[in-house]
Amino acid sequence: MTVPGWPVAFRGSHAIAAGLVTRGRLRGPRFQRLLPDVYCRAAPAPDLLLRSLAAYRLVEGRGVLSGYSAALLLGAACAPHPDAPAEVTVAGDLRAHPGLVVHRDQLLVGEVTRVRDVACTAPLRTAFDLARRPDLSQAVVAVDRLANRHRFHPDLLLELCARDRGHRGVARVPAVVALANPYAGSPMETRLRLLIVAAGLPPPEVQWVVQDVATRTAFWLDLAWPELKIGIEYEGELHTEPGRVLRDIARHTRLVDLGWQVYRYTKREVYGDRARIVAELTRARARST
Repeated sequence: MTVPGWPVAFRGSHAIAAGLVTRGRLRGPRFQRLLPDVYCRAAPAPDLLLRSLAAYRLVEGRGVLSGYSAALLLGAACAPHPDAPAEVTVAGDLRAHPGLVVHRDQLLVGEVTRVRDVACTAPLRTAFDLARRPDLSQAVVAVDRLANRHRFHPDLLLELCARDRGHRGVARVPAVVALANPYAGSPMETRLRLLIVAAGLPPPEVQWVVQDVATRTAFWLDLAWPELKIGIEYEGELHTEPGRVLRDIARHTRLVDLGWQVYRYTKREVYGDRARIVAELTRARARST
């Protein structure tokens, strides 16, 4: 007997029936109960992926993963924080549980896909669901991430709005689509772009290509005002790796030599010093005009 999800996230009753574990051993220190009759190997702090897989085992056959859980499974992780709850969509009733958000909706043909043995909302439907959330910035982050990963244009969400006018939050979607960009390279790049736009500065180009004729190479800037030769970069943790640091130094030097001003920011500035970012970019534009 095959037990779906064993030994990552599985139904305890199924594992017992299959002879993979005894009831006593299941309740011992080697396993951890995540949801009713859903267990995993004991872990200090189950992450969103593990909690989402557990949620799917709970609703398997009558529901699918959705929201941030679906985005994660689809390779477009965009949850606002690591402790975000797992999310499922079911057609009928399901009792709520701590750490699990239950959405009740009837999904249409084509709105469900499978990633290995787990069913979840399809990319476009997942983006539509997340675009209807109250936090505008986080909604744009989610749409950017899914559109980039699955190569669809955010404007397609407007078609779902016309079809599903009765869904909660549909009125928010056009504003999200207006700010979304399928070329955004990461959630933090999106947050940086939204910060700039919210300050009243002109929307920068996304993933702008700078050609270096002398070296026959090209550089992609996260954000740019090309007419002013101003580039704006988000520097994530990958940029702290020794090899990457050396490449970034050489790249930065070439861009400066080509006449570009390049402003580089980390999550510390994006989350904690937004006024500084706006002030610096405002001065840069003033000097360049």
